[in-house]
Amino acid sequence: MTGVASTAKTDFVRSLGADHVLDYTKDDFADGTRHYDLILDIGGGASLTRLRRALKPRGTVVFVGSEDTGDITGMGRQLRGAALSLFIRQRLAILMAKERASDLEELTEHLESGRLVPALAESYPLDQAKAAMQMLETGKVRGKVVIVPDQPTPGDTSARGDHSTVPA
Repeated sequence: MTGVASTAKTDFVRSLGADHVLDYTKDDFADGTRHYDLILDIGGGASLTRLRRALKPRGTVVFVGSEDTGDITGMGRQLRGAALSLFIRQRLAILMAKERASDLEELTEHLESGRLVPALAESYPLDQAKAAMQMLETGKVRGKVVIVPDQPTPGDTSARGDHSTVPA
């Protein structure tokens, strides 16, 4: 597996299990020296042309999440890729996750057993959600940022919306 990251994050990507790490400030994953069966495009910076150049003839790009492209949906490149995919041998697909209870239960088992360890950067209380989002926007976060909802105090039912008493 090859990971692509900034200079500051190459060690982090290596620690996640990448066999080969490219520093996108120095290396071009689409320079033609390597061709990939699968590209998981999370960052959203590469053009469709560059992504296709890096793929094997029957390779697949999976777009994850949206991007800041200036259009209304934030998914212009992904939608163009999915449309182009109808006419070429390479597959350009958008990940559409569906949450299933069975998947979440299996994920919980992996987390609890230690087989899966999330890469968490920082946790923020809910009232600091704006600061958390600003930190993400800098692109300097290593891992995920967690926003923790306010924890109700014992006996406090207002957080659940439990309004069992009705005024007479």
